Amino acid sequence: MAGRDQRPAASAAHGRGQGRGEARLIITLWERSRGGRMRRMLSAVLVVAIPLGLVAAEATPQAAAVYLDPAYSPAERAADLVSRMTLPEKASQMISSMSAAIPRLGVAAYGWWNEAAHGVAREQTNDGDQPPNLTNTTSYPVSLSLGSTWNPGLVNREASLISDEAREIVRENRLDLDFYTPTVNLARDPRWGRNDETFGEDPMLTATLAAQFVNGLQGPPENGYYKAIATLKHYAANNSESNRLRGSSDMDERTLREYYTAQFRDVIRWSHPGSMMSAYNSVNGVPSAANSHLMETLARQTYGFDGYFTSDCDAIYEIMAGQNWLPPGQGPLDQYGRTAVALKAGEDLDCNMGYHDEWHYANTIPDAVQRGLISEDTVDVSLVRLFTARMALGEFDAERQVPWVAQARKRLAPGTWVNEESNKAVTQTPERLAMARQVADESIVLLRNQGNLLPLKTGKRIAVIGTFADPGELYLGGYSSNQTHSGTANSVTGVQGLQKAYSVDFLPGTMPGNLDVVDPAAVKAAKDYDAVIVYAGTDRETASEDHDRATLALPGAQAELIRQVAAANPRTIVYLETVGQVDVSPFAGQVPAILWSSFNGQRKGEALTDVISGAVAPSGRLPFTWYADERQLPPMEDYAIRPSGGSPGRTYQYFSGKIAYPFGYGLSYTTFTYSPMVFDGSRIKATVTNAGNVKGAEVVQLYATTPDSPKVGERPRKRLIGFQKVFLDPHQSAEVTIPVNTADLAFYDEKAKAFRLDPGRIGLQLSTSSAEKDIKQRVYASVSTPPAPTPAVVTAKPGRVQFPVGAHIDPHPTVAYSDQSIRDTSVGYQSNRPSVVEVTPTGLIARAPGVATITLTAGDAHGTFVVKVVDPS
Repeated sequence: MAGRDQRPAASAAHGRGQGRGEARLIITLWERSRGGRMRRMLSAVLVVAIPLGLVAAEATPQAAAVYLDPAYSPAERAADLVSRMTLPEKASQMISSMSAAIPRLGVAAYGWWNEAAHGVAREQTNDGDQPPNLTNTTSYPVSLSLGSTWNPGLVNREASLISDEAREIVRENRLDLDFYTPTVNLARDPRWGRNDETFGEDPMLTATLAAQFVNGLQGPPENGYYKAIATLKHYAANNSESNRLRGSSDMDERTLREYYTAQFRDVIRWSHPGSMMSAYNSVNGVPSAANSHLMETLARQTYGFDGYFTSDCDAIYEIMAGQNWLPPGQGPLDQYGRTAVALKAGEDLDCNMGYHDEWHYANTIPDAVQRGLISEDTVDVSLVRLFTARMALGEFDAERQVPWVAQARKRLAPGTWVNEESNKAVTQTPERLAMARQVADESIVLLRNQGNLLPLKTGKRIAVIGTFADPGELYLGGYSSNQTHSGTANSVTGVQGLQKAYSVDFLPGTMPGNLDVVDPAAVKAAKDYDAVIVYAGTDRETASEDHDRATLALPGAQAELIRQVAAANPRTIVYLETVGQVDVSPFAGQVPAILWSSFNGQRKGEALTDVISGAVAPSGRLPFTWYADERQLPPMEDYAIRPSGGSPGRTYQYFSGKIAYPFGYGLSYTTFTYSPMVFDGSRIKATVTNAGNVKGAEVVQLYATTPDSPKVGERPRKRLIGFQKVFLDPHQSAEVTIPVNTADLAFYDEKAKAFRLDPGRIGLQLSTSSAEKDIKQRVYASVSTPPAPTPAVVTAKPGRVQFPVGAHIDPHPTVAYSDQSIRDTSVGYQSNRPSVVEVTPTGLIARAPGVATITLTAGDAHGTFVVKVVDPS
């Protein structure tokens, strides 16, 4: 967060914020937590206007503290606060469950591990334990459903509502606001147990949607404050549960940069995520939690990430316990050694609850420093990043100064929300429930509609068959809040939704308590209805965190149930609500209509009814390739993407085998026509027309190919480089414009250590999916020689935050260029407080006590770092 817009300094001559004419007094309050189960130290900041001449140092020792002065930037305030801590106090702040209170400095206990993947779901209020699930908060469709909408604006709006609700319920409306979300790992294999947490298999689609999720969750920085902090996870190449703790994801550097980290790079570029989570797994033999190539070289120096890194929960423990990693030139690690290697690699926060022992940052950092394994300066660097995030959330400022606090309290009186049924689901507002329904509407993908069976006229007498249509407990996916009576009352099952539009009889379809046996009575009854909807699905028993799928088959006898029902009633509609792709080959040719979504949130039954009835035309598109046969797939632990040997490759970019449905595919109740595409060298334009008689949405997809590349056999068949979702009334037209950026057409050259364009033409395909048959327009164009790479990211690594008066400060700058190469480049410097840090012909000199922000410039690129100058006496 250090790179966020800097607020004006109080004055270059007042390095400790003495120009504001007021002091701040710290008051510590004992307050009973909501629910009364524990007591904890909380802090409040009281702003009192006092003429400077009347401030007595002995009465208010913090009166001149920079960290309490919002005229300084969050990073400057963080540097000042950290400088006031002892080493044990510093260490106590670097764990997620929970960072300790420091009453003398007005620092509250803080929980970092909070969850909000598809609705705010956990708050870290347990000191020394995992965060409890929240009760009756709004639960939206999971990320894979959100990815199926292909609607960045919708993603932004949903995420904004999530963080609004978070602000209403977290302690004091100002604590525990860092959320371990969104997951931006790619759905490279349909058997992965966490595919429902992803946005899809494609880096560009994922980055576009995830960037809008980050923007919505964090909010526009009102008065300079963020609403919440988003954490991108799991960095990087974390796509198999079978070996996620101890395995190594091995690949060449090209695959790492073009696929497994490309979405992280672009989310950093297109939004400003405050945090990233390193993964459990190793990458090329180096644990992610101790991988300086991933965290420092790529994320910070090349991609420009300036927030803090957190480990996955007890991934630092797993460096030693699970992976038994030996750093080059070192022997086996103990608890102090593992702390040192992680911290030196850039791991700022230790998520210390999960697979763990009794050791963590809080109780190992002081000894690691004493043993000479790590310096206190390195501790300071990490801790400043953590407190920069907390400062940016407004935690240390008067509540009247932080708009997000006031807005939350206007919506919900402070102190009234409790994490139990007695909250009456008050935060599940009509607006939020309507958003859950809209996202679910747009997520449903129509895979098949033979004979235009859909939409199905309302008022029909139908049978709804399948236990997932009306379960005792609605499955909402991983990282969901708990729904008790009030939340359940706001939830809509498939049967409940369909009953609003049809005369419905519900039949479980399998024998009571046994999903493995078809109920013949249900099959017999099916033939007498105007239509039948078979609602099939998966749940946590099929796949989840720590549990991959061994097969893509529908659990139990569901496929056989569909087959038998379809034989009994030719007007059979299948709805699949699943973790991802399932095998449809046993019945796909027998049923006229198939719909799919992932776990579709609290209002899933309304959305299903909207689409089946035609109140909403289906507009979801597959964010992954639906493979025809799982036996074609390489082993889960094989992280290669390109075809090699007997492997057909992975994803629409490279897969050469047979597919059931292509990436980007989805049908509608209307048809769309395209005008000829025009490419002017920087963008394509085309007019899309709704040629049908019902309102609908089209997802216009732009793919690029490199047909003349000398390495064509190693290049993807095509790559998504842009898309736009347009909503059109019958016979309405809209012009679609999609930019074409030359940089998006480059590939990583491992010899040059940079991205380079292949010679020859590029092909541009305007399409409705990645399949060749769905291409609407195609043009070939020569790409002009791109301009010479220019500086894009400038970073500094001075190795410390605090410098004594008179010290020379060496920033150790790094300049990454637009081709993602790192080059030796001259860098200019500017200090916002020359009286504290002066820029001289010989370098940067610490002149006087205070804080200063140094701006580094190379070409048009800028970076910053913060210095705290102290009096050595």
